[in-house]
Amino acid sequence: MSTEQELKQAVESRRNFAIISHPDAGKTTLTEKLLLYGGAIHQAGAVKSKRAQRQATSDWMELEKQRGISITSTVLQFDYHNFQINLLDTPGHQDFSEDTYRTLAAADNAVMLIDAAKGLEPQTRKLFEVCRMRSLPIFTFANKMDRPSREPLELIDEIEQELGLQTYAVNWPIGLGDRFQGVYDRRTEQIHLFQRTAHGSTQAQSTVLSITDPKIEEVLDQELYFQLKDEIEIIEEVAPDFDLKRIHNGELSPMFFGSAMTNFGVQLFLDAFLEYAQPPEAHQSSLGEMNPTYPDFTGFVFKLQANMDPKHRDRVAFVRVCTGKFEKDMTVNHARSGKTVRLSRPQKLFAQDRDSIDNAYPGDVIGLNNPGMFAIGDTVYTGQKIVYEGIPSFSPELFAYLKNPNSSRFKQFHKGVTELREEGAIQIMYSKDESKRDPILAAVGQLQLEVVQYRMENEYNVETRLEMLPYKVARWVKGGWEALDEVGRLFNTAIVKDILDRPVLLFKNQWNLQQVEGDHPELQLSAIAPLERIS
Repeated sequence: MSTEQELKQAVESRRNFAIISHPDAGKTTLTEKLLLYGGAIHQAGAVKSKRAQRQATSDWMELEKQRGISITSTVLQFDYHNFQINLLDTPGHQDFSEDTYRTLAAADNAVMLIDAAKGLEPQTRKLFEVCRMRSLPIFTFANKMDRPSREPLELIDEIEQELGLQTYAVNWPIGLGDRFQGVYDRRTEQIHLFQRTAHGSTQAQSTVLSITDPKIEEVLDQELYFQLKDEIEIIEEVAPDFDLKRIHNGELSPMFFGSAMTNFGVQLFLDAFLEYAQPPEAHQSSLGEMNPTYPDFTGFVFKLQANMDPKHRDRVAFVRVCTGKFEKDMTVNHARSGKTVRLSRPQKLFAQDRDSIDNAYPGDVIGLNNPGMFAIGDTVYTGQKIVYEGIPSFSPELFAYLKNPNSSRFKQFHKGVTELREEGAIQIMYSKDESKRDPILAAVGQLQLEVVQYRMENEYNVETRLEMLPYKVARWVKGGWEALDEVGRLFNTAIVKDILDRPVLLFKNQWNLQQVEGDHPELQLSAIAPLERIS
């Protein structure tokens, strides 16, 4: 097989996706059940784990296990039906939405998970907009159908009205809540009736019958059977036609119904996803749009993580392979610094577990040891110089000085702040006044601040205290310090600098921001940190 054929075949066999949801929609549970059906794990753990139960596989950080929530992104790679799947698990909690934004930059598809009782929720809407900006294909999974739920037609209408996104129901629920019996698969015209178990820690057993099989009336409640026939007739008449091109353009969302907790509908979703999802896509760069079959290896860093293995105090850079073939021990160019780097210990990632790998292809995510060289958004490449578009930082809403009460721990304090800042756990800013050397933590939500303090104490052995600042809005100054100097003095505004020494204005509220913008129309401000231009 030629190198070109090998690359093309590898790209076609890969599927890469991220799951987005509001907290408590069941994202970690669905993630584990996909791993269960993919054969990556043999028994799923409960989300809200008790001591006797296994912890959720994707939540590896100790604080996540204590709180039963996901607060950091992880990568889970597994094989299923001759496909290699890269599942990018993202934090559900809104305080960590920036980590999710970065992860979506590495995804080719998105799965929008909604609670069938609640429908669309604020965090889902917010993350949907990020997917729309990138024109990602979006697959919708209505979860918790085995609990009291809204009518499926009502959920579909809400998605179409509020998001402007048409849906194509791939399967349809049979009953709701206590009467949820299974689903009808429109692809195969078969009914899957599931057998209830105490907990969906193993694969669900199901009875599969054709919609025309006379036995259906024996095994299915008559009222549910006629209701199903009526609803199928309605969606066949009013729903849009199936169109794979529109799915790949992010204009039509395949929709699925099920229960991740009991495993109802999970395998049907996974099988259909592999059929409909787009393979690794092209990425925009300084050389234009880069097709994944471009022969030279290229990739970009979308996440950094310190101390995934507390015993070794390691730092790992997550790299999305964009083009070409990655090979162990290859020497690559680091676009930002101009240096060459030998990638001698690449790793396949599975939450906290890692295995050494010899090669990887477009769509894969590899872990590289990071001795401080890599930053989020960095490009690595072989051959002709290339730089991928950067990953933006978004406007934080909480600000606090991080104080180190114990001066003898300065070295550990500085190391912890540096490493947590590099991995993007939180944005760090500094006062323009050089006499104030304490770092300013800039967070999207309170939990981010708590996680930083927790990790400083548990990973770097440094106790810290916070001194909150009275600001709620941040804006970067377009044009930098020069543009700011031309404006002169600003009232009710704090001037700080980000880690790249760019000026950032902090305002107490939206009204203060509007006041400054009104007084100084020549001052251009941005809620997103400016990206370094690709060249």
